[in-house]
Parts: sequence; structure tokens; C-alpha cells
Amino acid sequence: MADKIETINSGSGMSANGYNRIESWDAENIKELSSHYYKVLELIGEDPEREGLKNTPTRVAKAIKFLTNGYSLNPCEIINSAKFRENYKQMVIVKDIELYSMCEHHMLPFFGKAHVAYIPNGYITGLSKIARVVEAFARRLQVQERLTVQIRDCLQDCLSPMGVAVVIEAQHMCMQIRGIQKQHSVTTTSAFTGVFLSQLNTREEFVHLIGSNLH
Repeated sequence: MADKIETINSGSGMSANGYNRIESWDAENIKELSSHYYKVLELIGEDPEREGLKNTPTRVAKAIKFLTNGYSLNPCEIINSAKFRENYKQMVIVKDIELYSMCEHHMLPFFGKAHVAYIPNGYITGLSKIARVVEAFARRLQVQERLTVQIRDCLQDCLSPMGVAVVIEAQHMCMQIRGIQKQHSVTTTSAFTGVFLSQLNTREEFVHLIGSNLH
């Protein structure tokens, strides 16, 4: 609701260092989240009232809302906002899309790159919209396997192309800084529809192109 939104502006015009910060938050939601993080600090043995931690609960509350803002986004609406008729029936690839997400098991980050391709069947979408779809699903509590399938299904359902291919390569902090502590491990997942499933040469072309240093 509008009366619950808190807007913070660092001042009129630019500040002395050229930085003008504007933030909008659901004030009640942030207040409640902050109270829980305050308690977490106490439970781990810290003093939430000491100088360095005085505003940490609020900062963490705002950070977690930002990191999970994908819940407020509709990925299919993103696709449809730039959907155009076009008689192009060759592969469209957007590769090396940076992604940052959070493992739902430990709420620790995982990060990497997504490679997304589709073969149009009467419609194309804006290239930035593909990256925005990746972002919308990534900014939620996730597992990489589900994230891969959600991106695939969104493009298939909203564009009805001849096929969709998605590959994600990511590093998981829950494997690197806790548990097994394997710092150089990389997890790769893939998901395909349509001609990428039925035509081996099409799938091989996609895999070759995302592995090629074309840029």
C-alpha cells in the first residue's frame, strides 16, 4: 500500500560526493524483518547495540528484500512487454548472462552465468527481456536445477518458439565456505524443449556456440 512505502532521498540535487540515494521500501515489512535480524545477532552472541551493529538489522532487512525482489516480478509479463512478430526462424542466443541467487537450503549465495537460446516461431522478444527473465527467477530463494527449468518454461510458454535451451554454470557458496569447502567446484545444469530435444545437431550447435569465444 502506498502509505506503507518509505522513500529515502539523500537530499535535493547531488550530494558533495556526487551521490544521490533514493530508496523505496515497505516500512512495516522492513521494521518486522529488522526485529528478527536483531534477535539473530543476539543469538549468535553479538551485541546489536554496539556502534558497528547499530543499524545492521535494518541494512540486512533491506538487503534481503533486494536479493529476493524476484517474487514481485512476473517473468511472462516481462517477455510480453517486448513481443514482436518476426519471420525469423534461426537460433537466437543470449549467453554469459550474469546471475546471482540464493540457495534455499542455507540462504547462501550462488552465482554464475546463464546461456539462453530459442528458435522463434512467429514471435521474438527484446534481448534484454531474456536477461530480465533470468534475473526475475534468480532473485528468489532457489536451487539451480529449478531455476534452469523455470527460465526454460517461461520462454516456451510465453513465446511458443520451436524450442528453448538453457544452460547455467554456477558456483555455490554453500559448497565453498561451509560443508565440503571445495572452492573451485562449478555446477552445470541444462534444460531443453522442442527442436533442442528432437534434433541432436541443433542442440550440438547451441552447445558449440556457447562454448565458443565469439566475442
